[in-house]
Order: sequence, then C-alpha cells, then structure tokens
Amino acid sequence: MKTTRITFLAMVVMAAFVFTACNNDEEPVADNTDNTNTDGVPDVYKKIYGASEIYIDGDFVVIKTDGIPDHKSPYYEDTQWSDRYEAYNGTNPNWHQNPNEISLTSVTYRIPLNPVELSSGNQSTSLGSMGISLNGVAFFNQYAGPNNQPLTDEINSFDQYNGHPQQQGVYHYHLEPTYLTDNQGKDALLGFLLDGFPVYGPMESGILVQESDLDNFHGHKHATLDYPDGIYHYHITDQDPYINGDGYKGTPGTMTR
Repeated sequence: MKTTRITFLAMVVMAAFVFTACNNDEEPVADNTDNTNTDGVPDVYKKIYGASEIYIDGDFVVIKTDGIPDHKSPYYEDTQWSDRYEAYNGTNPNWHQNPNEISLTSVTYRIPLNPVELSSGNQSTSLGSMGISLNGVAFFNQYAGPNNQPLTDEINSFDQYNGHPQQQGVYHYHLEPTYLTDNQGKDALLGFLLDGFPVYGPMESGILVQESDLDNFHGHKHATLDYPDGIYHYHITDQDPYINGDGYKGTPGTMTR
C-alpha cells in the first residue's frame, strides 16, 4: 500500500511537470531585449540610438522613447536610477539644482519622412518638446515656462550636460547637448525637429557656425555627410535662440505622451 501511494504521488508530480512544460512551450516569455524595429527606416534615423522603437507609418517616421538620458546627472538623485547620479561638476558659478527629478516619459514622435520647406505660414514652436536628440532626450525651444520667458535664470539650473527636468520629470535640452557633441562630434547630426529637418552641432567643416550664417529659423541648406544631395538643417549655437529661431522651417508632425 505504501509503495502504491509513493508511485501515485510520483505520477502526480510528473504530470504537473509535463503540464507546466507544455504551457511554457505554448506561451513563451517575451524577449524584450530589443524593441527597435527599423525595417524600411532610412539609415539616418537609425542614428537615434535612444529610441525604443522606430518604424514607418505612411508619410511619417514614428519614434518612441522613454526620454531618459544615457549620461549622468545630479537630477538622478533619489530616483530608481541613483547609480547614474553625479554631483554637478560644471563651470557655472551660479548653478543651482531645481526641485525636479528625472522621470520616465513615454513619448511618441511622428515626424514627416520627407520634410518640405515652407515659404510662408511657418508655425512657431511651443513650450515642450519640439524635437528629439540622438539619445532620445527632448529638444526644447529658447524659452522658459510658463510664459515664454528668456532662459536667463533657468540656465543656472542646467546640469553639466546642459539639460534638466521640468515639473513632470521630462529631461530636456535647450542648449547644446554637450554629452552628444563630446561623443559624436561638434559637427555631427544631433537629432531632428518635429518638422523632419535635422539638427547639427555648432561646427561645420571645422569652423564654428555664426548666427550670420543662418536664417531666421536658425538653419540653412546645403549638402551634409548624411544628406549628400543637400537638405535644410538647423544648427545649435551658443547664442539665443540656440537651436531654433522663428519657428519650424517645415510643417511639424506631432509629439504625444
């Protein structure tokens, strides 16, 4: 009788094991190590290494990101990414930390695949993200909220990589993203604005770009390494308006959170 009971228990255990194994075969655990699908996406957009997903939807490139910078910052203090915390070590003697913390922000950009320059009716940029940088961090315009104030005071809260988070924790750049220019180059592609036109760094052909080299929208048109046939593009400079001037050169897509 004792032997029969042991045999019965062994059969139950074996059946449970087989049932579990079958379930695992039928419902495998998803592999989320690479959520980026760039099939059919132009190579230039694949440079946005901070995207969680990039794909084409009709006439738009869709880019998804969590907006978290891949460099250290004092604004990581007391967050789930505290291992990325780094005390301010920049050169601004008036620096002070604002009260905000970096937070995850799921953002979807829909950017025109084939941007077109407008000759009139250009739309102004608004507060909030006007574009995306290569590491997935948002570009903001030359104003501070809530009433389009100059960045005079707000600049003093920018960390050593020229970024900071706003009230909801969205980390962003108003100025040159020095982490990217240090690693990609001062003349490199740094991202895109919502109208689909690319943003480049403060140098071109080994020469510092001057405001006089750019139009009212803070850009100009000629061939670049990424666009050998030529394209209108913006340049980041160290003077107001920094990234973008009187508005978008083309028709902007959308940014949703």
